[in-house]
Amino acid sequence: MAIRVVRLGSPRLPGEGVRIGTVRRPPRGVPKAEFATRDYYDAWFPVLSPSAETVKLGLHAGSEKEWATFIRRFRREMSRPDATAALDLLAALSHVADFSIGCYCADEAGCHRSVLRELLVERGASMT
Repeated sequence: MAIRVVRLGSPRLPGEGVRIGTVRRPPRGVPKAEFATRDYYDAWFPVLSPSAETVKLGLHAGSEKEWATFIRRFRREMSRPDATAALDLLAALSHVADFSIGCYCADEAGCHRSVLRELLVERGASMT
């Protein structure tokens, strides 16, 4: 059992399980009834997405220093009680179920999902 970190909208992998969208907004131009069938997500969980202001920091980070600022800000947001509880829940579930979390970004290294991966590992999550 484990959590897989994926790009939303990419083809699902065998054994991926339920796909959770950790994004601020649903995909544009896609009817809600088609989110799952188009491989976006089965459940939307925006509590694990950066705030709009923090997203802008990440998207416009042109240097390691700016990316580090994004990471600090996002980690601070993920220390809120609701986000902490969500991360703890996912980490616990990772030991009894297969599921995935994701975002739309093409490159995980420049995406908040790389930070989510770290936060989940820090909580003892089983990761793929």
